[in-house]
Amino acid sequence: MMEDEDLKIILLGESGVGKTNLINITMGQEFNEEEASTGGSSFSQKKLKLGEKEYNVKLWDTIGQEKFRHLTKLFYSNSKIVIFVYDISVKSTFDALKEYWVKDINDKLGQNIIIGVVGNKIDKCLEEQVTQEEGEEYATSIGARFIMTSAKTEGPKKFEELLTQLLGDYLKKIGKHDPNELEEENSNTSKTFELKKHKKKSNEEKKKKKCC
Repeated sequence: MMEDEDLKIILLGESGVGKTNLINITMGQEFNEEEASTGGSSFSQKKLKLGEKEYNVKLWDTIGQEKFRHLTKLFYSNSKIVIFVYDISVKSTFDALKEYWVKDINDKLGQNIIIGVVGNKIDKCLEEQVTQEEGEEYATSIGARFIMTSAKTEGPKKFEELLTQLLGDYLKKIGKHDPNELEEENSNTSKTFELKKHKKKSNEEKKKKKCC
C-alpha cells in the first residue's frame, strides 16, 4: 500500500455497540446519544500519520442487526484491518464476537487479517457485564490488539491510537514501513489473525476488575 492509496478498515459487531459513534468522533463529529442503528454500510475517509508519512484509510461502518448480516458480508471484500466492537454493559454483544463475528471473518477472509477488539461504552461502568480482564484475555487468544474506551466521554484519542497501531502492524506485515519510524508503543510484536480456542477460566480463577 502506498501513501496515496486507500486502505480498508471495517468495524464489526452487534447493533447498538457504538460503531457509528466511534467513527463519527474520529471524523471530528459530535457524539450522538440518539444515533440510530446503521441502515446500510458506509465509509468515511481519514488520514493517519505514521512516522513522517500520512496514509489514507477508509473506515467502514456496518449493519449489526442479525437479519441484515447477509448484507454486511458483502462489504468484507478487500478489508485489510478488522475491528470488532462490543458494549461492556451488554454481555450478549461480547458473546456474539466469539460465537459469530470472529469466526465469520476467519471463514471469509482467512487468518492473516490484522485485527483489534474494542470494549466500548466504559461510561456505563456501573452496568458492566464484561470485565477488562475478560476482554483482554479474549483479544490475546485471537492475536488482537485491545482497548476499552467510550465514544461518549473519552473522545477519539484512544480509538485513533488503535487505528494507528493497527496500520503500523499491517504495513510491517507487508514490508512497506520502516519499523524504526514507529513509536515505541507501536513496535510490539505484530498482531496477525489466528483463530484459537478461547479457554474460559472459572469464576474462582478470575479476578474481577472495576472499570471505575
